[in-house]
Formats: sequence, C-alpha cells, structure tokens
Amino acid sequence: MNFDDFFNSFPTESINLNRNLSDIYHTQLLSNEALFQLPLISVIILLLAKDKRKPLVSEIGQLVGESIESSMTGFKGSAQHIGWSANLRIRTVKALSFLELTNLISVDKATNKVLITELGKKVISKAINNDDTLSFNLSRIANSYRNICVAKQLDLELE
Repeated sequence: MNFDDFFNSFPTESINLNRNLSDIYHTQLLSNEALFQLPLISVIILLLAKDKRKPLVSEIGQLVGESIESSMTGFKGSAQHIGWSANLRIRTVKALSFLELTNLISVDKATNKVLITELGKKVISKAINNDDTLSFNLSRIANSYRNICVAKQLDLELE
C-alpha cells in the first residue's frame, strides 16, 4: 500500500489504534517538568550549594528563582516574578529531594543549610568546566547568586 492508498482507505475501512495503558503511564512520567525543569533546577541547586555562602533550605526556592530572573534576559523585568513562583518552589522541593536521595547534597540539621557532597562537587564541576552554553549560563547564575547574597548582606548592615 502506498501513501495515497493509505489515506484513501480511511472512509472505507475501520482503523483502530490500540494504546497500552503502560504507554500512557510512561508518557505522563516524561513530562516537560521531568525532562527540562527539574534537571535544570537540580543543577542550579548544586551550583548554589557549591558556593561558600550555603543557602538555607527555606530560602532555596526563592534564591533559585531570583538567580534565574537576574541572570537570564528572558526573565529580566518580567511580570512573572519567578522568584516568588509557587510552582518553582514546588519543583525546587522535588529537585532537593532528588539531590538528597542521590547523595549529591545533604542538609545540615543544625543550621538547616544545603551542603554539597564530594559527588555533587564532581557533577557540578564537570558541568561548569565544559566550554558550552550550559557552563556559560551557570557562571552567570553563580554571579547572580553572589550579587543577591552581597545585596542581602548590605541590607542587613544598613538596618
């Protein structure tokens, strides 16, 4: 059967497409969030945890959002205010859970700060040391995080 015959057979023949429920389940697992957003947020959390100023667990969602917003031109001056996004905070919690389960980060119970493990340092160092778009954007995000921390420190000194 050629291409034209196939489409001409639609009105005369009944064509059924059987989908297995497992196929539907797998497509739901591989959503946009799972394929892009969570890995990016996880890498950003590793980047923030690698810095000498360790982020608090309670602030990590806002810090990730503010770092993205101030370093990526598409979010600068946006009405979306990604630093305050509830969806981003939920995704950040999922990313934190993943990073903790894979032993890439740990949370210090006494200070409630996110600490990077040796394995996490290896992963983020490999991402930063490449000469590609990801490493360039990660360096911009790292600079944004430092600027946010310096601005907060200056605000504390003024009070």
